[in-house]
Amino acid sequence: MSDYQTPATPKRPPRQPRTGLTSTGARKAGSKNARSRAREFAVQALYQSMVGKNSVQDIDVYTRDLAGFAKADTLHFDALLHGCIEHAAQLDALVLTRLDRPMKEISPIEHAVMWIGVYEMQHCPDVPWRVVLNECIELAKEFGGADGHKYVNAVLNGLAPELRALEVQADRVKNDPH
Repeated sequence: MSDYQTPATPKRPPRQPRTGLTSTGARKAGSKNARSRAREFAVQALYQSMVGKNSVQDIDVYTRDLAGFAKADTLHFDALLHGCIEHAAQLDALVLTRLDRPMKEISPIEHAVMWIGVYEMQHCPDVPWRVVLNECIELAKEFGGADGHKYVNAVLNGLAPELRALEVQADRVKNDPH
């Protein structure tokens, strides 16, 4: 018999859950529904439009070919991509009313997220305003700068009473303890 011992197999780190939050506070992929995924692809597509100045048709074709797109709500993606680009001037006009700096100082990611938020508040009444706000905060956490989500929150929260007046008022009445 020999004194040789087989080396211990290195222990693998425990598997990380696919749901829950990442270290940055954003939701993990397993926690996302089809509309959340559509918003993620829309942010990436709008970024290409703003920064790359690519045509919406080219962006659309490219984005649909990305891994994971099949799990996205394609109708919602279409509405966001084409709607935000088509209504860009109107969306910017509303966003500018809540900015404390020129639009050129806003990162393209936060800009795209704010477009999505304003567009959904205006054109997607089936999505509650608080859901729009929370989804946009999540997008900004995942794709934006360190504190970009706070800025997105402030702008969209400031616009909500204007864009969804009845819904916001109903929430305030419901949550008022008096």
